[in-house]
Amino acid sequence: MAQAMRPNTAGGLFATDGKPHPVQDTLLAVTLVLGITSFITAMFHHLHLLSSWTGLVGILTGAYGQWISVTTRERFGLVLGLGASAVGFFLGMAHGGLFGGIG
Repeated sequence: MAQAMRPNTAGGLFATDGKPHPVQDTLLAVTLVLGITSFITAMFHHLHLLSSWTGLVGILTGAYGQWISVTTRERFGLVLGLGASAVGFFLGMAHGGLFGGIG
């Protein structure tokens, strides 16, 4: 019995609609890297400047990425990066903040 063949429309790793999304994929990668960096460095009190700044930038890039995202895969990765960035940002703020605890 003959089976109908469907073309592979998966495209790239992050494009589930078969179209390239270079800006969204870049924002996803940047947000994930910043989130992981912020989350890991937040575990050390003396790295609060790095964790708070990378967390803040990760939150901003993730928010913009969510705004322009097209596929569910992009949104899923961005939510993971945003969560890690937010945890790192808040812990960095608790350990000394963006400017080293001035004031």
